Amino acid sequence: MTESASLPTIESPGLRLRQAGLTYGGRKLFDALDLDLEPGRTTCLLGPSGVGKSSLLRLIAGLGDAASGRVSDETGAPLTGRIAYMAQQDLLLPWLSAEQNVLLGARLRGRARRDDHERARTLLAEVGLAEAAKLRPAALSGGMRQRVALARTLFESKPIVLMDEPFSALDAITRYQLQALSAGLLRGRTVLLVTHDPLEALRLGERILVLTGRPARLEEAEAPSGAPPHAPDDPKLMRLQADLLERLARAKEESR
Repeated sequence: MTESASLPTIESPGLRLRQAGLTYGGRKLFDALDLDLEPGRTTCLLGPSGVGKSSLLRLIAGLGDAASGRVSDETGAPLTGRIAYMAQQDLLLPWLSAEQNVLLGARLRGRARRDDHERARTLLAEVGLAEAAKLRPAALSGGMRQRVALARTLFESKPIVLMDEPFSALDAITRYQLQALSAGLLRGRTVLLVTHDPLEALRLGERILVLTGRPARLEEAEAPSGAPPHAPDDPKLMRLQADLLERLARAKEESR
């Protein structure tokens, strides 16, 4: 899939996180943690439950009130207004239609022009929901709701996209389809995607990181070559998945 015609071409910056720290329940999840993301590439972040993946993502998004750290682009400039964040839950407002949920950011900013409505409908069509634009969330399946949430994230048209296990609650086929869809629509953006699924990370990631230990540190794992989405039946992908599972098993022991 090529980049969406409804998404303007954007020069995506790199991302630099310095001296990130977070203490939770009297324990340091991470301390003096540094992270660099390459511009225009997708990085997948894995690690055992409770190690701090979601907290790290929220810190980068500016949502981690109790955390510390400096976030900037590769030149040191702030990233204010350049980040879109997609949570695990779809977080759709039940009284709004699918189209109105996609437009939520524009409405909160006090504007929703005719061309905004047209772009929202175009994005819904691209995620396979052209006929559902006027439906409310209660009339949509879980997979359809996630597609609306993805369209809402894309509508913001930010050069940096943070995604926290966005497909974890979906059935296998819907998850597979949305992985491929997201890889195409987000191509050229700087993406950091948190996942528990090694195969998902290898399908979507151009770089693979594992958060491990107490306090947590970042380790790099081998990623497939070429642009995502990578074929799940690729023999090399199967080997990398086995290696990544072993690494994650070690990380779980280190993070106890």
